[in-house]
Amino acid sequence: MAPGTRFFTDEYDIYARLPAWGYDHHSVCHSRGEYARDDDGDGFHEVHVNTMEGVWSLLRSWLRPHRGISQESLPVYPSFFQFVHNARVRGKGLLNSLLAALLG
Repeated sequence: MAPGTRFFTDEYDIYARLPAWGYDHHSVCHSRGEYARDDDGDGFHEVHVNTMEGVWSLLRSWLRPHRGISQESLPVYPSFFQFVHNARVRGKGLLNSLLAALLG
């Protein structure tokens, strides 16, 4: 990811390193009951992790039938899930997107 990329996270301490690595980091503190924050006062809660938590929930549901995934092939599953999610196409329509990505 490019330097300056903005990250929205929870309070997990590993994320405190992001600014030192050149990234823009904003977080919410779930342990204090904070789930979204309006930093600039415009009424829109810019800082939250709801979108990513939703994606992880979808990924967990998608992986559930694939019991016993080996560590060697584990990166393939989230990568394919990411492709399907970003293509926003389901069923037979996914084949055209997949072929276009492979041949393009």
